Amino acid sequence: MIAADKKFVYAALESAIGHVFAHEALCEAALTHKSWLNESYDTHRSDNERLEFLGDAVLALVISDLLMQHFSEHPEGELSKIRAAIVNEASLAQVAEGLGLGQWIFLGRGEEQAGGRQKRSILSDTLEALLGAVYQDGGFSAAFGVAQRLFTPLLADAETVAGRDFKSRLQELAQAKLQLAPSYIVISQDGPDHDKTFEVAILLGDQEFGRAQGKSKKEAQQSAAARALARLEAASAVAGSLNRRS
Repeated sequence: MIAADKKFVYAALESAIGHVFAHEALCEAALTHKSWLNESYDTHRSDNERLEFLGDAVLALVISDLLMQHFSEHPEGELSKIRAAIVNEASLAQVAEGLGLGQWIFLGRGEEQAGGRQKRSILSDTLEALLGAVYQDGGFSAAFGVAQRLFTPLLADAETVAGRDFKSRLQELAQAKLQLAPSYIVISQDGPDHDKTFEVAILLGDQEFGRAQGKSKKEAQQSAAARALARLEAASAVAGSLNRRS
């Protein structure tokens, strides 16, 4: 942890996340990496691994609730994909970096010298631990408010992020299983310029694997890729099952 007056540092962090801790020890524990305890004589402090476990569950519930509100028409499968695009190490580390969270983490000297304050794994784990600490300090309402404040900016791009993931995963799986690259074909576009609807089909070789509509070509491609990916994954699972039986 960077040397500074402790209360001042915590006040800055509390302001950034929108929660004032009633129990400062919870905040300290959330910020304590196990490497710091290995070099410390503080026997009254625990590391943040248990709080990380709790925070992971809290974050998944909050993001699920927010997605249910923002994407009320999406089926469960799509919501799961979008949630996975938000609740992952890269996104958590991005949020943590935006908070400048690395400067507050208690690290051992070895981890410090290894660039631990910039490691995505440490940043993401610490952010989850911090959410777990907020939950224990103020209950679910407090944790929901903090998570909503920190992750709402990602919701605006969540569907696009998930869509890019659908397309990249489809590309990888199609090349691995079929040695083919997907082709996206605009089948039709209807409606006035300000309210068009596009229909896109995905071809793998000469076979259509998915078709979907959207208010933009990108949206239609994303939805079609999700359907094609589901079909290709199902076909791969069936083929794998048959191979194991033979």
